[in-house]
Amino acid sequence: MSFSGLGTSLVQLAIFFILMFLVSKYALRPLLATMNERTNHIEGQISVAETNRAEAEKLVAEQKELLIATRAEAKEIIDRAKAQKEVEADKIMDKAKSQADQMLAEAKKEIELEKVKALASLREEVGALSVQLAEKLVGETLDQKKQANLVNAYLDQVGRLQ
Repeated sequence: MSFSGLGTSLVQLAIFFILMFLVSKYALRPLLATMNERTNHIEGQISVAETNRAEAEKLVAEQKELLIATRAEAKEIIDRAKAQKEVEADKIMDKAKSQADQMLAEAKKEIELEKVKALASLREEVGALSVQLAEKLVGETLDQKKQANLVNAYLDQVGRLQ
């Protein structure tokens, strides 16, 4: 090997180190800085995504709890409405029964009153007919007291026969 080849090799080696220094300072460092920024950005995005996923899971859990609570409340409202419906139905039935019983009692009273009136009217007619018959048979006129006694005696006798 020659000395002149050594000088060229040293110059080439010096140029290589100078180029390495320049490439590392102006090309490699900005490239590494950009790659580090990109890595940091990606890590930040992953962190944000994990945070968002955790919040979404939390919201889903809250929604499930709210749905369960809403269903329970709806069931409670339906149960209360059913109970109230039954109470109202019982009240209506009791009121209708009470009114029916009252109407029945009034009808019975009216029937009894009409029966008493009919019996009194029948008594008067039977009495008048009896007096007329007795007058024809006896041939004399009866006074009011005798007529009443005769009618009562006749009706008592008819009542015993029935």
